Amino acid sequence: MLTYDSNGFRLDGRPLRILSGAVHYFRSRPEQWPDRLAAARAMGLNTVETYVPWNLHEPAPGRYARLDELDAFLDEAHRQGLWTIVRPGPYICAEWDNGGLPGWLTARLGRRARTGDPGFLAAVDAFFDVLLPRVVERQWGRPGGTVLMVQVENEYGAFGSDRDYLAHLARGLRERGVTVPLFTSDGPEDHMLAAGTVPGVLATVNFGSDPEGAFAALRRHRPEDPPFCMEYWNGWFDHWGRPHHTRDAADAADTLRRILAAGGSVNLYMAHGGTNFGTTAGANHADPPFNSTDWTHSPYQPTTTSYDYDAPLDERGLPTAKFEAFRQVIADFAAEQPELVRYLDNRTPELPSPAPVLAAREVILDEYAELPFGPAVASPVPPLFEELGLEHGLVRYTATLPAASPELPLTVEGLRDRAGLRVDGKPVAALERGVPAEPVTAGGGARISLLVESLGRVNYGPRTGETKGVTGVRHERQYVHGWHAEPLALDPLPHTTAWGPGTPAPETLARGTLHLDAPGDAFLAVPEGHHGYLWVNGFLLGRYDARGPQHTLYCPAPLLHPGPNTLTLLELGPTDPSRVQLRETPEING
Repeated sequence: MLTYDSNGFRLDGRPLRILSGAVHYFRSRPEQWPDRLAAARAMGLNTVETYVPWNLHEPAPGRYARLDELDAFLDEAHRQGLWTIVRPGPYICAEWDNGGLPGWLTARLGRRARTGDPGFLAAVDAFFDVLLPRVVERQWGRPGGTVLMVQVENEYGAFGSDRDYLAHLARGLRERGVTVPLFTSDGPEDHMLAAGTVPGVLATVNFGSDPEGAFAALRRHRPEDPPFCMEYWNGWFDHWGRPHHTRDAADAADTLRRILAAGGSVNLYMAHGGTNFGTTAGANHADPPFNSTDWTHSPYQPTTTSYDYDAPLDERGLPTAKFEAFRQVIADFAAEQPELVRYLDNRTPELPSPAPVLAAREVILDEYAELPFGPAVASPVPPLFEELGLEHGLVRYTATLPAASPELPLTVEGLRDRAGLRVDGKPVAALERGVPAEPVTAGGGARISLLVESLGRVNYGPRTGETKGVTGVRHERQYVHGWHAEPLALDPLPHTTAWGPGTPAPETLARGTLHLDAPGDAFLAVPEGHHGYLWVNGFLLGRYDARGPQHTLYCPAPLLHPGPNTLTLLELGPTDPSRVQLRETPEING
């Protein structure tokens, strides 16, 4: 069993320095896990850590999905000779939509989420009843088990102060059979460590620099706990319309060296970042006290499809300069402290060979289809996405102004997150959350249409749990009533049989065929695109956006096959893309 005191960890009675890296099973394809985990082991890591996104596994109340992926990932880690750390939430942040909390739940509970509210606790308990037996049977000490530690919540001290809620979670983990050490993780600020920790539960800290100061703060609160950086932020994530984040490899390696020299265990966040496939990317919002000058146009900033994170293993799983620098730091430490650097087995790992990259070419889009919206729902006010049972996608809202109304300004309230506004079928405005729009007027009898697109839900801070859609439309000061709402989910690809020849047009599905002799990794670009979505063989790769910094979408080889492969595009901007390009290198720096 794993035990600890102020001096460090012991596994089955022998000293152990935990050298972990974050590899999220939900951000790569299952066929790629062996290579990703083998590469983590080759870097010198003895452990991998993963979050568990609740909204992925319970997409609707009581309907569970894809839980076997966690099982398979933990089992593959064992085959690769790695211990594991599991962080089951219920909140995970992770730049993941809604911080992993189900939108159907937070829409109902609002600010009562992540508290001791009975409705929230009942939902958490029901999910944990299904999830945790899979973790429990894979704990260290059981046949094939690798799980060393399990987290209680995540960075709770940055959010709230409901100590009874944290105690309920910790008690629930124990009652469901978790016997390995529990832990919390928080920023190294005093108020966060005071509010986010649980008596008798290991406390850890998250940071990207100044390990000495962070561990000193941890010791002030928990002198009996060993120093552990549960998230060493060696890179960072990107937002659409902002520069790509990078960090010098030598600087990152120096901080890692100092963590180990200070006696700390570490979890690299990230070891491999991966991809926010589909509509899973989260977002941030620059509420006070954040510095609004750090944001462009809107305080709302959705996260890119790529979660490359400037990690030691890039989005495709290849080693970067940071990988080599970290491997050297760990090798030096192992040479100095061989009794602390232990592994699940004694194999000497090698870096796996990467999949081939497909040659550059173009795929012409030559078939088109109208969007197959669902049946219209009548409502006095525009219903929210969640009220329509829609997690993400599009909703077309339509209403007609009273016949006797004069020409007056139109105002859309509470937009989340983009919308195309039409008056009597004519496009009159492209609206974006938080961005001032040119005035639009309409007169009596005009038919108003809004095509609203949801982007990522905020995953960190006070706006976590927000709803999607619009809250209202005003004609001058008078609210417009009598709406019809037509929802459309985009993941998976909406089904339609109405394909045929035509010409490129916005808000229309377009597809073309990629013929392959053999599959490989690909980097797909929409050179004429403004913003939209791209599917490969019905699988939604994610969003593209001409603002960058990401200009190619990574397509893993397992999504492709020999013969014809279908690429499907939905452009929602003012352009008319007619092609998709395959490029031989990623472009995530524009």
